[in-house]
Amino acid sequence: MSSSSPPPVLPQGAGYGVGTFIFVHFRLTSPLSISFFLVIGMYPNSTPFYPIVTERTDAGIGLFFSVLMLMLTFLQSRYTVYSPSQSEEFSSASRSVKPGLIAAGIVSAWTWAATLLQSSAVAYRYGISGPWWYGAGAMVQVLLFAQIAAKLKLNAPNAHTWLEIVGQRWGTLAHGVFLFFGLSTNIIVSSMLVLGGSATVTDLTGMSTIAAIFLIPLGVSIYVIAGGMRATLLCDYAHTTVLLAIILTFTLTIYTTSPKIGSIRAMHNLLTAASAASPVPGNAHGSYLTMRSKNGLIFGVINLVGNFATVFNDQAYWQRAIASKPASCVKAYLLGGVAWFAIPFTFATTLGLAAVALRGDPSMRILTPADISAGLPAPAAAAALMGKSGAAAMLVLLFLAVTSATSAELIAVSSILTYDVYKRYINPQANELQILRVSHWMVAVYALIMSLAGLVFFYIGVSMGWLYTFMGVVLGSAVVPIALSITWRKANKTACITGAIVGFMAGVGVWVGVTAGLNDGVVDVVTSGGDLEMLAGNLASIGVGGVIAVGGSYLYPADFDFDITRAINAPHRLAHSSESMITKGEQAQEQAKGEHVVDNELSEDKNEELNKKEKTKIENDIDTDIESITPAGLTQDQDLDPVQLNKAFRFAAWCSIILLLVMLILIPLPLFFAQPLFSVRALEVWVVLSIIWAFGACGAVIVFPVWEARVGLGEMARGVWKDLRGGGINMR
Repeated sequence: MSSSSPPPVLPQGAGYGVGTFIFVHFRLTSPLSISFFLVIGMYPNSTPFYPIVTERTDAGIGLFFSVLMLMLTFLQSRYTVYSPSQSEEFSSASRSVKPGLIAAGIVSAWTWAATLLQSSAVAYRYGISGPWWYGAGAMVQVLLFAQIAAKLKLNAPNAHTWLEIVGQRWGTLAHGVFLFFGLSTNIIVSSMLVLGGSATVTDLTGMSTIAAIFLIPLGVSIYVIAGGMRATLLCDYAHTTVLLAIILTFTLTIYTTSPKIGSIRAMHNLLTAASAASPVPGNAHGSYLTMRSKNGLIFGVINLVGNFATVFNDQAYWQRAIASKPASCVKAYLLGGVAWFAIPFTFATTLGLAAVALRGDPSMRILTPADISAGLPAPAAAAALMGKSGAAAMLVLLFLAVTSATSAELIAVSSILTYDVYKRYINPQANELQILRVSHWMVAVYALIMSLAGLVFFYIGVSMGWLYTFMGVVLGSAVVPIALSITWRKANKTACITGAIVGFMAGVGVWVGVTAGLNDGVVDVVTSGGDLEMLAGNLASIGVGGVIAVGGSYLYPADFDFDITRAINAPHRLAHSSESMITKGEQAQEQAKGEHVVDNELSEDKNEELNKKEKTKIENDIDTDIESITPAGLTQDQDLDPVQLNKAFRFAAWCSIILLLVMLILIPLPLFFAQPLFSVRALEVWVVLSIIWAFGACGAVIVFPVWEARVGLGEMARGVWKDLRGGGINMR
């Protein structure tokens, strides 16, 4: 959908009228009613661009995955010890998830519509440099977040949200300020998801964009409400599996069997011809086959800065660190970050470049600047190369990317609204049932808010591409203060709050000022979306916020005791309870001694042996009683060895910094300054590297999680078999 054209008015047809009627009557207690809304609400309102790919395709996919996730939630509740009816299980998966599944969840949560659409759009604009700068510029944040995850487990192992940590450390004012940044991050990310997804659905099916904006979040909310965090992670795994399979299908088809391209050499020839016909401004020799791209490098910096905000400020990434086991959270983030790079790099190197190569082909639609900003080069190339099957595969791919990331945002915002608004300010004494009920309602509320936010941006003419480069302007100032809150005891409260606020104002001010200066005083959606304008605003926001927070903390250092944040939601093992149990134990021991020593004929050895047995039994009972008052789902002390967690932090620091240097400096910059044009052989190496990386990602986030869960899957299979044979189960 063009960002410059007036938005269409939704026709009063079956899809709109019936869908609205059912939405008014849907209930959280009836997932089937939501599914019925999806099926009825997605009937066509306009003629699809590709007639066989209709809204029923998207509705069928949504219904299938909703039913699948509900079935998995049922199996989890029946055949494992984890039940989504517990608030800790709903919000944090009982903090027991292994690294493979967490890595799959990270890949899924970080695979937005923009990951596929925007990465292909920058490949279409800048050539081979675009996919690299998109992937590397958004990968390093996840790698660096591994350090935050290690510190989270060390300094606040039982927190539900990062805002709980900020509130406990710096008080209500800081909590309110950073709550603004946290929710703003979620709203911007969610708007990009629905804008990118709805634009593609409209382009491929002809469905009303407004209908798509409302239907995407509502469908996902079904299994999130039913299953919580663990269902979200299982859905992430399923989505990531299908997503990688489709990406590899596109790649292998286009580079091996496609009649329009069919080989890497043919792609090289077509890109060379496209460069000659329409040279790329700012690229060496105007070629698409070079890493020497000035605008590509500028985009890389914008991408790097903006994505720090959407990782460090977004509860969705903290949520996965909270859900992971302390011993393996670092491994999960490093594995997930490296695996995720394969998705934009491989996908955009295939379909983004294919869209350039097919310019002038009769089957390739002409793309306007608004189409490119909306991320439509990849869908257009898929349809041109593979016809209706390519369009259908692209629709499935976008559906999976949008819904998996949407599920992450829904559960993340639900946790914030439940623990940082309801429990902190409205009902501090809320019990388990109340928390769970509010968590469910907040998922549904945010699904509606997400749709409304997407609708607002759509009507003011803001596209996914504009939002993607803008997000760092308003969110970047909070990145450094948030990171310091969990990692540095000397971080000064006033400096961090001031840095976030002043950095925000500086980012917006510089962005508006540079836009006016470069465009003769004209500031609107079109002029403000330029590369230099967005670069200036992004750098000002994160730079000013970081300098004030760090500088102020060095000048006026605090001396915070992280035992205060370690106490957040910690198990209450009251001293008097332990003393009481020990006193009772001593009394029982004396009583046992008297019972056993009733006859002088018993030998001293026998008497001593009996006393030891009774003492051991009583001590075991005491340990069991103490353990029983530890709430389910909270981290146990034996999992919080400070030596091991500090070791994990150092490992995360070294790995993330080394990978950062490799991905942002050692590989791209020599290629940038050398100004080479890729030969056929060089392009072959580049493409084969992307394919190998994609297969490696499959091993990391598809095969590895199954191997880790083999014991649990076996137990579940045995439970199902016993049920089928009528033998019942005994899992708890």
